[in-house]
Amino acid sequence: MIFRYALLEDLPVIVSIYNSTIAGRRVTADTEPVSVADRLEWFHEHTPHRRPLWMVENDNGETLGWISLQDFYGRPAYDGTAEISIYLHENHRGKGYGKTLMEFAIEQCHSLQIHTLLGFIFEQNTESLKLFSRCGFNEWAHLPHIAVLDNTPCSLKILGLKVNQ
Repeated sequence: MIFRYALLEDLPVIVSIYNSTIAGRRVTADTEPVSVADRLEWFHEHTPHRRPLWMVENDNGETLGWISLQDFYGRPAYDGTAEISIYLHENHRGKGYGKTLMEFAIEQCHSLQIHTLLGFIFEQNTESLKLFSRCGFNEWAHLPHIAVLDNTPCSLKILGLKVNQ
């Protein structure tokens, strides 16, 4: 696998992969597809030296997915904490790539001065919950029925991992 920092020209692929998860109502709280313009500010919040956004490709240059580290809560005391998001192209889900992507991101935390990673995962997203658990994350919070998707209450779990200790 090849990991590289995302470029602005990658944003349409990033958005396409993200949008492919919306209809399943298991991954994101967005209920309608987002546009590239909608995600521009989010894209620019990522920087290689602090909160990277990586593209992941196979040896043939085919996009497998992307990884994002972003600020948690936006206050200085939380600078060492980041929220991690991993999104795989629908053709590459369920093939074990998620664990490799997660391990890569965890390895980068020291150089990014990150000591804590958080994942925000809907309770019905059992695949992601299993992935995070296999990578050492533990449930740190359970927010029952905090979201409503298609008139169905959804609970959110916050999983955490201390790194660089």
